[in-house]
Amino acid sequence: MPAPTRLLAAAVTVAACLGAQAVPAAAATGSDEEVSRGVTIPAFYNPPAELPAADGALIRSEPLPLALSLPTLHGPLPGTATRLMYKTTDSNGGPAAATGAYIEPTARWRGAGARPLVALAPGTQGQGDQCAASLGLEHPLRLNGQTVSVGYEDLAIYRLLAKGVAVVVTDYIGLGATDRLHTYVNRLDEAHAVLDAVRAARGLRGSTVTTDSRVGLFGYSQGGGATAAAAEIQSAYAPDVPLSGTYAGAPPADLTETTKAIDGTDLVGALGWSLNGFLQSDPELRPIADAYLSGKGRAALKDLSTMCVGDAIFGYSSRRSTSWTTGGQSLEQIIKAEPRLQAFLAEQRIGTMKPSGPVRVATGVSDNLVPHGQARRLAVDWCGRGAQVTYKPVVLPDVGRALINHFGPLLTDQGPAVDWLTDRLSGKPAATNCGTLPLRP
Repeated sequence: MPAPTRLLAAAVTVAACLGAQAVPAAAATGSDEEVSRGVTIPAFYNPPAELPAADGALIRSEPLPLALSLPTLHGPLPGTATRLMYKTTDSNGGPAAATGAYIEPTARWRGAGARPLVALAPGTQGQGDQCAASLGLEHPLRLNGQTVSVGYEDLAIYRLLAKGVAVVVTDYIGLGATDRLHTYVNRLDEAHAVLDAVRAARGLRGSTVTTDSRVGLFGYSQGGGATAAAAEIQSAYAPDVPLSGTYAGAPPADLTETTKAIDGTDLVGALGWSLNGFLQSDPELRPIADAYLSGKGRAALKDLSTMCVGDAIFGYSSRRSTSWTTGGQSLEQIIKAEPRLQAFLAEQRIGTMKPSGPVRVATGVSDNLVPHGQARRLAVDWCGRGAQVTYKPVVLPDVGRALINHFGPLLTDQGPAVDWLTDRLSGKPAATNCGTLPLRP
């Protein structure tokens, strides 16, 4: 078992034995704290009324205790973590607070140049504030009878830290920060949060990364969509954050196709998170929701807004969106009937702009949750725009469960993806297979 894998396994074991007990309930909290499904969200995550003007400006920071910290002669392994809150901009151009974590690795960077920085965009965590990836570093496993959350992104983080790469993890807008709902799979919200996390890490006292450090982006699933979107807008939104490489694994580039695929699967709860986020980002969609959602559907969306992935799997697995509507319509049918909703989803499409720097797109050929075809289309679209694309189809058997078909490539391709990104951070040139990209996998 590779060292980072052993570290993560140990962390999960320690958390399960020592740190996964029920968190004290609301009676023990102050007015600045929130309780979400029995989990007390620290007051740190409550944004101030006034935010800084500059995107990426640090609002506050504090030490973040990792679930596993092993003392060595050279410092704790895998490193020293700091909780962050920083300013970003939402898709409507308004100021927003985002939270996350920066981890300074103990391992020495052995590649060329200064220690590099990777902004890691987490895959789907849920919509409850207790699901934030920064909290997952502190509590990799929560089982308190009210919520189930697993910090599965910790493995990728540990792998990068083991190579001497500094990592900044974003919680996105509204996941962790308690002032609004998480705008799940909102292209601009997520891209802004990823790029501004880099700026925040650079401004953190004690960080060894500087403006001379090469920067990479790493994400799978929701995170793959976030890094793909960030690579597309980097030159316009964050020209001060040049990208040496971007890994976009299983990106939901076309939400219309992804919505159709997710309905009725183990992760149908993601439809509720999407709708909640859409309605927050674009109030003009509210009349459409009011026209179609039944009382049961409204209750489901409210319930899902406090859930993590594990909660949604246990509570909503295999349900269909038809059970949430007044006339038994599916979300796919509603999209086809509503031009305004179609236009909103078209605005979320990734692949309409050339990304900055080399990109690696990986997608499981059997992935029918975040469909392989639409993810592969992203690679084709980028190639057509002159991007430097490495496309990797991950060939695994179809096991008959959409969630496993989606999760399998994450584990199978994670090591090669980390190696590819580390090479880019060392200044090694990337190959492209655009010229040989086949019409089919």
